[in-house]
Order: sequence, then structure tokens, then C-alpha cells
Amino acid sequence: MRLTQGTFSFLPDLTDEQIRMQIGYCLNNGWAINVEYTDCPHPRNSYWEMWNAPMFDTADPETIMTEIEACRKAHPNEYIKVNAYDSTRGRETVALSFIVNRPAVEQSFRLDRQEAEGRTIRYTIHPYAADQPEGERYGKS
Repeated sequence: MRLTQGTFSFLPDLTDEQIRMQIGYCLNNGWAINVEYTDCPHPRNSYWEMWNAPMFDTADPETIMTEIEACRKAHPNEYIKVNAYDSTRGRETVALSFIVNRPAVEQSFRLDRQEAEGRTIRYTIHPYAADQPEGERYGKS
């Protein structure tokens, strides 16, 4: 299984140089950057852990790459993504989001079926990774 969330998710993983170029694009547009990580990539899990504070006034892609590397070092077996926020309309809106790190082995999801009232059938996506304790879902971080 390969997690496909965010921009570029159907492409091969970006190299560090490609990540640096995307960050440069974001900074040239005046977007603030933050780095987030998680070990539960469920599609509806929009609350990833934030790595340090958002970088609102950063103008150098190398500064953000340093933060990405630090996050990779601290969480090598977790998903890490970069978010770029556009505040031109007076609110923080995600303009670009892409994964910059993923576990070596990505676990898949199963579809749980539940029968409800009448002939209603509900389906839920369950990540196999969630069967493991937090922090051990993809090996020790």
C-alpha cells in the first residue's frame, strides 16, 4: 500500500532537491510553512502532530529543510508532511501540502462492514497500524 494524501502523492517520492524547490515556490508566494508528523495516516485524521512552531517569517528553504531533517531524525518511521499556508484572504488556508517522509513498510487499511437499521449498511476504513500502540505502529521512532 502507498498512502496517497496531498499534492504529488501519486508520483514517486520527492528528492530533497525537489522538496527544496517546492519550499522555495511556497516562500516565493509568501506562504507560511509548517512540518507535521503522524503514525496514523487515516484519511480523516487531519490532526497530525506539529513539529515545532509554524515558520511564518522564514525566507530561506534551507531553514525549513533543516527542520524536516530534524523531524525525520526524531520520527524516521512515521509520515511527515509539509504544509504551506496562504493568508492573503485574512485566514490561514492550506495552499500546498505534501509528504516528505514515510515508513519503509506502509500498512494498509481494511474496510469494516456494519449492518444498521433496516437494510442500511455502513462502511468504515480501519488502518491496520492502529492495532499497534501509538509510537510503535511502524517500528520504534
